Amino acid sequence: MKTTRLEAFSDGVIAIIITIMVLELKVPQQHSLRGLLEVWPTFMSYVLSFLFVAIVWVNHHHMIHLVRNVNAPVLWANLNLLFWLSLIPFGSSYLGENHATPMAVAVYGALTMFCALAYYLLRHCVSCQTYDDPKLSALHVRALHKNRIAVGIYLAVVPTAYLSTWLALALIALPPVMYFIPDRQVEELAGD
Repeated sequence: MKTTRLEAFSDGVIAIIITIMVLELKVPQQHSLRGLLEVWPTFMSYVLSFLFVAIVWVNHHHMIHLVRNVNAPVLWANLNLLFWLSLIPFGSSYLGENHATPMAVAVYGALTMFCALAYYLLRHCVSCQTYDDPKLSALHVRALHKNRIAVGIYLAVVPTAYLSTWLALALIALPPVMYFIPDRQVEELAGD
């Protein structure tokens, strides 16, 4: 099967996720600087979540172009990723409304960790299709290594949140920085 339906469905779900997140942004009751400052944590949580989802979308787009055959493992792994991504609006809202308390940061970190695990699983399913191509196999090995690092960082967020919420939030922001620019070789190999 071709990737067209997989891409269209994933794009639609991700667009809905972003829409849900932006709907959580409420206009302040007070029409003053103080009113804006009251919604600042929610706004920052939205920015962090939008960045996270956007980077997953960009990298997902590049990875899907490497799929040779949309089979059951790829479909289920993709649905697993979309499930965990669909919980990001909850985590974002919880983080913003609770002003980055240790529990809110830990919950958000756990959600990002499960998203990273799901992305790793999808990458693994895609990589299994390229064992006969040395260039693609090498690309997937590098990408899977990077995915494991991201999972490890997000895993560290949960206990770190109870030691320092600011450090935990910095850890949450680190993997998106790692993934901000996708591997150029993906575009070359996929013909994107």
